[in-house]
Amino acid sequence: MIKNLPKVVAIGGGTGLSVLLRGLKKKPIDITAIVTVADDGGSSGRLRHELQIPPPGDIRNVLVALSETEPVFEKLLQHRFTNGNGLSGHSIGNLLLAAMADITGDFVQGIRELSHVLNVKGRVLPAANQSIVLNAVMIDGTIVEGESNIPKHQDKIDHVYLTPKDIAPLPDSIQAIREADLIVLGPGSLYTSVLPNLLVPELGEEIAKASAPKIYVCNVMTQKGETDHFTASDHVQVLLDYIPLSSIDSVIVNKRPVPKKVLKRYALEGAEPVVYDKKRLEDFGLKVISDDIIKYDDDVIRHNEHIVADWIMKLLPKTR
Repeated sequence: MIKNLPKVVAIGGGTGLSVLLRGLKKKPIDITAIVTVADDGGSSGRLRHELQIPPPGDIRNVLVALSETEPVFEKLLQHRFTNGNGLSGHSIGNLLLAAMADITGDFVQGIRELSHVLNVKGRVLPAANQSIVLNAVMIDGTIVEGESNIPKHQDKIDHVYLTPKDIAPLPDSIQAIREADLIVLGPGSLYTSVLPNLLVPELGEEIAKASAPKIYVCNVMTQKGETDHFTASDHVQVLLDYIPLSSIDSVIVNKRPVPKKVLKRYALEGAEPVVYDKKRLEDFGLKVISDDIIKYDDDVIRHNEHIVADWIMKLLPKTR
């Protein structure tokens, strides 16, 4: 690792974080990714329950995003079996992570070893070295247990919390946050990818009091059962319900209209564009950056990792 590179900590999970990291890894920075371990569905959920390890899926996506390997090997890691007794639904990468955790006797050490194999740029750290359960309290008082079950409830979320209560953050994560020159939150599912990291005891507090500027990369589309009809400022407000106002300095939002063809496709999923409500965002006292930050992958909307990464580099303090 080259010394004296600016240190950027990216926090989140899901597809959003891995897309962002594909852009950041091309920049002259020292990257640490802190990734949620609240997933309990699909292959990750099965491995989590059967092997008693943190769910590997989000970690796998981030490792692949930061790796410097041949494209064919990347495809191999993401390959998911569609049949086979016991194998159906599992991805090769998830199984490799589970195997490394078993070989080393520790999930975090397994991630380190696989990072070497994949020639990963930077460090990938789970938010905790244990499985955590994300719970949501709906506005009607109903408690929904499990990350994968929350969007299915089809009701507005009042707040979320983690169990068990005695979750310990990794010392490496705490150190990375304290030494960071810049901290990035998101993009990714607000309640199920970003917030679970902030809810880990000590981790959220360290993020809040860190001296590094903090950027929130806002989602482009709402998510059914999670952020229905949310504007950009609604996303920010939810974050501020869990960390102090001073914990966020800037927000990056999309200002590009989404074509009608794509809108119709997303409407079938109950999703719509996140409205850029500039005035309310500015009322928070944030630096608001609006740009054309989206791209399309077979009519699937993604953040344009190159444009977002360029903005993040511009927001890095010029102290080195």
